[in-house]
Order: sequence, then structure tokens, then C-alpha cells
Amino acid sequence: MRVLRFYKIVSVLLRLGIDEMIPKDKCPWWAKVLRVSLFWLRNQHKDKPMGERLRMALETLGPVFIKFGQMLSTRHDLLPPDMVAELSKLQDKVAPFPGEQAQAVIEQSLGFQLNTVFESFEQTPLASASIAQVHAAELKDRKTGALKQVVIKVIRPDILSTINADLNLMDSLAVVAAKLLPDGRRLKPVEVIKEYRKTLLDELNLAREAANAIQLRRNFDDSELLYIPEVFSDFSRPNVMVMERIYGIPISDVAALEKAGINLKVLAERGVEVFFTQVFRDSFFHADMHPGNIFVDPNRTESPRYLAVDFGIVGTLNREDKRYLAENFIAFFNRDYRRVAELHIDSGWVPAHVNVEEFESAIRTVCEPIFEKPLAEISFAHVLLNLFNTARRFEMEVQPQLVLLQKTLLYVEGLGRNLYPQLDLWQTAKPFLERWMKERMGWPAMWRSLKEQAPRMAEKLPEMPMLLYDTLAGLKQQQRSEQVYREEQRQLQQQQAAGRWWSSLATSLTVASAVFIGFEHEGWLIASSLFVALFAWWQAWQKRINRKVK
Repeated sequence: MRVLRFYKIVSVLLRLGIDEMIPKDKCPWWAKVLRVSLFWLRNQHKDKPMGERLRMALETLGPVFIKFGQMLSTRHDLLPPDMVAELSKLQDKVAPFPGEQAQAVIEQSLGFQLNTVFESFEQTPLASASIAQVHAAELKDRKTGALKQVVIKVIRPDILSTINADLNLMDSLAVVAAKLLPDGRRLKPVEVIKEYRKTLLDELNLAREAANAIQLRRNFDDSELLYIPEVFSDFSRPNVMVMERIYGIPISDVAALEKAGINLKVLAERGVEVFFTQVFRDSFFHADMHPGNIFVDPNRTESPRYLAVDFGIVGTLNREDKRYLAENFIAFFNRDYRRVAELHIDSGWVPAHVNVEEFESAIRTVCEPIFEKPLAEISFAHVLLNLFNTARRFEMEVQPQLVLLQKTLLYVEGLGRNLYPQLDLWQTAKPFLERWMKERMGWPAMWRSLKEQAPRMAEKLPEMPMLLYDTLAGLKQQQRSEQVYREEQRQLQQQQAAGRWWSSLATSLTVASAVFIGFEHEGWLIASSLFVALFAWWQAWQKRINRKVK
């Protein structure tokens, strides 16, 4: 079965001419012979550009490859713009599996019949994708008996074995691509597939998605900006998740939003605020904010609120990444390219040996033409993208957390500009970032940090005298050890000097004895010289033995 699948993949790639991505001068002789021998698998689409052919190949190969293409469509740091544009057209839509089978999977996972907890279950799915599908249901409240509108998300049965088989084949193809592609070292196909494997397998775990949703809901509890539906964790498993059903207008349906009277300017600006709040306040952000996962509450027109679903992919940033990222953004706002270059090096994103003046000049060359445009026409996400592309020339390694951030920012800005073309993301974001930086610096930040650390410090306070005593005792012991070590080194050096002196004397007397023998001097002189030479060699050997013992 694996051999047949491998042949199917190879035949699709060859019939669409994907092998032409490898330059002929980089292709080994055996690969050329193999390609010629497969004469029945000729390129049938020579008239189409490579990006379109790659998209067609991924669509033909099925859901795992389609989702891989969708991930690649966010990797502007790896692929040229025309290829990214084509891959962005990929749609993850497949025929649903039977509702009876879905119900059986859900009941087996939950361990009871659905009608014992759910008043109703619709076997016709609301939506279907390559990994899972969603069914509507009514959940009975155990205490009040009231009915709650919910959706049940269920993973496709036996999908894991199919995904693992395809991922293993993709691993093999990535190894070949890394060796044959001219830009294989930078593109890192093996690492890209490894990252994709982790992302895809995370999406298969609905228990993880439920935990992500619960965390986001807690972060935006009672928020005017974003609503996260409730997850019913008692009925959620690794392959089943039960969540509150929401009713909203798709974010991409601008006509419906206008008809409902939604204030699109405020909605667009709040989208930016939601993004920066997740990243800089919570360090935990929804990283799959494409139009299919974002809706708008139809009941709030002047104070619009977003509704989000699908929490399989989230991103996180540590404290240092957040600070460097915020300072980078602010430096860009102020066109301080020197600071941008220094921050990249200080953060470790770019190696320390890079010349900061050359790096600064390269950033200025890329960014100054962009800033000549009116602010409302500047793409914030593409400025960030240009920065990453420039930094890559200076050996910047791809940062996975920044790739997710860039992808999400592209989604957010695209959604915002679709809602309100005059959206000035710079002016919306700059006050937020400056306020965040101000809160993290100065006396107020220090006082807040002290208050946060106070319970931990109070817990450790009784231990301080003993810790101080142990530290001082350790220092005293260290001083004694250093004194002993220095004395041993001094004695060793003396022994080495004595050994060298005895060795020199022994060598000289041995040579003198040989001369005496050659010129036939008196016997007593030769015997005396040899005796003293042997004594000197014995002393030198003794000094050497003593050094080894020590």
C-alpha cells in the first residue's frame, strides 16, 4: 500500500512538472536516468506557471497535502510571491463521512448513548473538512433541564494512520529535496515537514484544542472585543469536542455586515486591538484567524464584537520575544533602523558577528521606499515580512513563534482592510505598543513586579539566614580550596624545575662518559662519570613519578 501511494505521489508530481523546480545542473546522473526511464509520466502542463502546477499537485494528492500547501502559503520567508499567491487558493473541503458513523464514533468515545445527555443530534454535518466535521446538537442541562445549542466536532475515523503514512512519505521527499534543490539549505524542507507534522498532529488532538479554547475564553472573559464560545469539557475527548453553538455573520461577508448596520471602521480597529492584546498582554494568541474561523455578533452594531472558532493552532511568545518585538515595532514607527539592527543582534535572532552598520543599511534600503507612501497605504504585515527577508540574508534563523505571528498579522490586516480599506494599522497599533512598553518600564513596572513577587519572596524569607550562612561557608571553603590548589601548583612547578635540572645534568654526564670512552681515558674517570649520570637519571625519574602521583 505504501509503495502504491508513493508511486501515486511521484506520478502526480512528474505529470505536473514539479521536478522542474530542481535545476538540471544540480540533478545527479541517476536521477536524470530515472526521470528518462519514466517516459510515460511526462509533464502535461508545460503552459502553466510553476505556482499553479504546485497548487494542482497538492489538490490532487489530497487533504494532508492541501493542508501542507496552506501552511506553505503563509511562509513568505521561504517561497516567492507568485507561488504563495497560488497556494493561498487551496481550500480544505472534502465530502463528509456518514452521520451514522460520526454518531457511533462519538458514542464510543464518550462511553454512553447520545440520547442520554443530548436531546437531539443532527446527522447531517454543518461543515466538513479533511480532519474533522461538525454536527449540531442540543445538550440537556443536568440541573435545570434547559436545552443548550451546541456543536460536536468529531475527528474522521482512521485518519491518523492515513496522515502518518503520508507524513512519512513527505519526510522521504523532503530529504531528497534538501539535497537536490539549489536553495535547499535555506528552505530547510526537512525542518518544514517536522514543523508541519507537529502542527497537524496537534490539530488532531481535540483535547488540546478544548484547552486552548478554555484559555482564550478566560483571557477574554466579559470582553467587549472578542467572544469565545464555552467548551463543555465533561463531554470532550481527544477525538470529540462539544462546544457552545454561536450565530454570527462571517467576517468576509461585508455586504451582510453593512446590511446589519455594523460599524465597519470600529470593527476593523477592534480586530487590530484583539490581535495586539492577545500577543502582548496574554502571550497567547489564536494563530489560525482566517475568514472561515471569524464571525461578528449581529446584535452589536455600534460596539461590534468578534466571535471566534477553531482553536487547534495557537501561538505563544516568551517575555524576551515580546519585549524585542515591541521595541522593533516602535523603532520602525520612528524609522530608527540602527535600533532595529541592534535589537535583532541582541535578541540572538541574528548572529553576533554580523556587521551592525551593514545590517542597518540593508534595512534602510528596504524600508525607506515603503515609508514614502501615505501611512494608510502601508502594509504593516509586509513591512514585517520585508524585515524578516532582509534579516535572513544576514543569517537570521527562522523563528517558529515569529512565523505564526507573521501569518496571524497577515490575516488580521487583510481582514481589517477588507472591512475598512482606509484602516491605518500603524496609528491603531502604535499607541497600544507605546502604552505596553511604558507599563513594562520605569518605577510603576518595578513596583508591580515587586508586588507580583512578594508572595514568593515572603515564602523564602524564613530561609534567608540559613541560605546566607551556607553561602558564606561555601565562600570560605572555596577560599581554602583555592589556597591548597595554589600551594600544590607551586610545589609541582618546583618539582618540574628540579626534574628538568636533573635531566639536563644526566644528559650532559652521559655525553661526557661517551666522550671519555671514545678517547680511552682512565677507567676511574669513566666509572665516576657513569655513576653520577645514572644517579642524575634516577633523580629525574623520581621527580617525574612524584608528579604523576600528585
